[in-house]
Amino acid sequence: MTNDNNDLATLALRDVAELVEEKLIKLLPKAVDLEQQVIDAMEYALLAGGKRVRPFLVMESSRICGVGESSALRVAAAVECAHTYSLIHDDLPCMDDDDMRRGQPSVHKKFDEATAVLAGDALLTLAFEILADEQTHANPRVRCDLITALAKALGANGMVGGQMFDLLAENQDLDKIRITRLQRMKTGALIVFSGESGAILGMAEERRCQALRGYAHDVGLAFQIVDDLLDEEGDSDDLGKTAGKDSKAGKATFVSLAGVDAARTKAFMLTDQAIQHLDIFGDNAENLRNLAKFIINRAN
Repeated sequence: MTNDNNDLATLALRDVAELVEEKLIKLLPKAVDLEQQVIDAMEYALLAGGKRVRPFLVMESSRICGVGESSALRVAAAVECAHTYSLIHDDLPCMDDDDMRRGQPSVHKKFDEATAVLAGDALLTLAFEILADEQTHANPRVRCDLITALAKALGANGMVGGQMFDLLAENQDLDKIRITRLQRMKTGALIVFSGESGAILGMAEERRCQALRGYAHDVGLAFQIVDDLLDEEGDSDDLGKTAGKDSKAGKATFVSLAGVDAARTKAFMLTDQAIQHLDIFGDNAENLRNLAKFIINRAN
């Protein structure tokens, strides 16, 4: 990937991050009494930074499907609420037990465990409140389709199931099929929703939905493999979270199973596949192509 492409992806991600953060501030509930602490924790977690890859996927898939920015931005904000909920809960002592997230203390360290649990719960429910509002889309069927798709992405056969799989898989021998399924559930499901949400909002034809779904599926797996590589080879300060935790916990990943070189090769293959899915959109999907290249570039 050229530096020019990398810079374009970085700038595009930054622009979306700024828009989404402005929207999130407006969508956060207002406190009138002691509930202020949980809202402070929600804001602390939401505005801690991050690449905002999932909101970017929402915005770009919406743009190429002809969706207005205001609708796309609401869905992007809902996705970030759901993603941040998962990070808060993932860091809890009963889960991955991490004291750092996005370069700052995790929510349970900044506040306390009870506040962290409640802040995650509140962010999850806020995500669905945003999607259900008619400002997201005038057509109630579209809003229902978004809610259903997000619920499936987050539920027992999606992210939550993947988290359970991940916890129980420590110190077990998993083959590539099971590792792929674990990662598809825990990380990939929400990424796929983010990629296909623009097609849902735009009521796009099925072949466009399938193309975006295929792209997001492959990007999601590549993203997870790159994260595993960075966990193995990266630095805690650069990552903004504790490096090396997966190997210490005995977690099975593509890296632990196949080795660094084979895992990197797999990530490159998935990136190429993801980009091929976008042929149907022509030059209009250039930002999504740059995103895929940006993700794989992090592993080099």
